[in-house]
Amino acid sequence: MLKSLITPTDPVPAGRLGRVHFAGIGGAGMSGIARIMLARGIVVSGSDAMPSALLDDLSAHGARVHIGHASANLGELAAGDTLVLSSAIRPDNPELAEATRRGMRVIHRAAALASVMAGRRVTAVAGTHGKTTTTSMLTTVLRACGADPGYVIGGVLNETGLGAEDGAGLDFVAEADESDGSFLLLTPDVAVITNVEADHLDNYQSLAEIEEAFVTFGSRVSSLVLTCADDPGAAAVAARLEPVGPQRVRRYGESSGADYRLGDVRSQGLAVSCSVSAGRSPFGEISAQLTVHVPGRHNALNATAAFAAAVELGFAPPRVAAALAAYRGARRRMELKGEADGVRVFDSYAHHPTELAADLRAARDIVNASGRVIAIFQPHLYSRTRIFAGDFGTALGLADEAVVLDVYAAREDPEPGVTGGLVADAVPGGRAWFLPDRAQAAPLIARIAEPGDVVLTMGAGDVTALGPQLVEAIRRRHE
Repeated sequence: MLKSLITPTDPVPAGRLGRVHFAGIGGAGMSGIARIMLARGIVVSGSDAMPSALLDDLSAHGARVHIGHASANLGELAAGDTLVLSSAIRPDNPELAEATRRGMRVIHRAAALASVMAGRRVTAVAGTHGKTTTTSMLTTVLRACGADPGYVIGGVLNETGLGAEDGAGLDFVAEADESDGSFLLLTPDVAVITNVEADHLDNYQSLAEIEEAFVTFGSRVSSLVLTCADDPGAAAVAARLEPVGPQRVRRYGESSGADYRLGDVRSQGLAVSCSVSAGRSPFGEISAQLTVHVPGRHNALNATAAFAAAVELGFAPPRVAAALAAYRGARRRMELKGEADGVRVFDSYAHHPTELAADLRAARDIVNASGRVIAIFQPHLYSRTRIFAGDFGTALGLADEAVVLDVYAAREDPEPGVTGGLVADAVPGGRAWFLPDRAQAAPLIARIAEPGDVVLTMGAGDVTALGPQLVEAIRRRHE
């Protein structure tokens, strides 16, 4: 990671970036920013390691896209033009070396995001978990309320089939990534902090350092910081922000100290509902009943965060509640991939022990009385696997059957002795298969899954590709 690029500065308005080349343009955040720049008439090019549907879409919208990284990909770009880097780009990247040689501006993805948001009323959603879902919910609400917001989400909103749009309205909603500290390049008007836990310990030394980063992020917010009162890390950040900053701090959650307090949480099937009340808001004392059509108690908290943020932005509570009822999720967030022979297959981006546990509990709410939960987990990053292997195993113990694949390396080099086997060995009662060869997963699931079961693929890597294969293998098992 190029930490030298994560130094807070005033954003350069997107129109002054010249022509823009994205190294790693196929990532969720990078592709979204590129899409917005294309919509504004900026000349965009980029490269990525592998072909993808996102690259095809950007190409169809006018981007010049290359597979593989090479200095020649910069074409005729020169000083005055801009290279945007994701955190996955290494210091020896040939495009970075060439851009530096040409005297081009080199900025981090988050700085490019700040550029496209300049001049808008920005709400940034941060937190260890729940960022994409909460950002998606808030975006859905503002769209339904007629605000025509811009948005950049680290996923794809089912409602639009997109992860980003420019919008013509005042508001802009963005997912703020703490993984590499780059959210410190943002200066939002409003921020939501869903939770603060230990993660990304390849970049941070400790939970205390992570909390410090969130405090710094919160201190850059000009108007309002909305934090989860139920999460110890978020509560600690709020307590440090409240006495010192110009921004207001408000809280949501089930705790008695929450300003927006939820209760009567009911998660059943593919929906969750709760009540929300606030003694004071821009609309005075309010109460509402929320229902969102995504499973799991944790999504009641995400929905309350989106509700509170929208109300604080000035959108009427009844309209906000109605918009949340129309929310239909984001891809890779408990996304139904298909059903065969009475077995439903879902896909989840969960890649932290807390996320695994939340989604496995949600899966338990989905199955019928006799059904089982079968988890297929692909660990993401060697460092995370090494640090959290025991916690991953404990979380997978919530499933009736667990399958662990090998580690998805992403941006890291292999570590000796660190494999998915560490996680499988940590599952209580020896109830896990370790499959180093992912091709073995579909035949295994076809053999063990029974009508009424829910199969859940989990991880931030390419495990998502297994979903259709599992559905087809189950469908064909009686042929």
